[in-house]
Amino acid sequence: MIVHLSGTLLEATPLEAVVDVGGLGYAVAIPVTTAEKLPSPGKNVSLHTLAVYREDAQTLYGFHRREERDFFRLLTEKVSGIGPKLALAIMSGLSLPSLRQAIAAGDAATLAKCPGIGRKTAERLCLELKDKVGLPAAASPGTTGTPAGAPAAAGDTRISDAVAALVALGFKLEAADRAVRRALEKAEDGATTEELVRTALR
Repeated sequence: MIVHLSGTLLEATPLEAVVDVGGLGYAVAIPVTTAEKLPSPGKNVSLHTLAVYREDAQTLYGFHRREERDFFRLLTEKVSGIGPKLALAIMSGLSLPSLRQAIAAGDAATLAKCPGIGRKTAERLCLELKDKVGLPAAASPGTTGTPAGAPAAAGDTRISDAVAALVALGFKLEAADRAVRRALEKAEDGATTEELVRTALR
């Protein structure tokens, strides 16, 4: 089982990266959220991977973080009716923190906006994964927020609230989630939902 790949990025599209490892080129299917973090072609890249073997295909899926790969495996192995392609589409529509928050909150309406996901599938996601999403414990007393890029703590709805606010302003879900993630990287620890929205709109 190939669980990690490190080499030179030869080329990339929003849904695929080709990585040279010791003279062999590996085509790796990736979500848009991973494609956004890839370096320029010719530079070194590391991906956490999962190989999926079918009778008619052998596909390698890659992710920027190990937690994203593990969540992808959770989607494909624990939720009936969700295969690798649909799981990749879901993870291209929303970042992992947003997906975890939506599932934990039973927010089927937000999940249903992901590509290829209807209301019934979204509700099944919430039902089957609510106790498995692995949200970290809530921040301990004295902490003010979530470090940039880290998964949000249980009960911390700043990301999902900011995404919802941008959607209400006319953003598409994917664009709103991407804008909020970028705002979170720029914001100071403890930034409020309103501050994240203002930063995302700049």
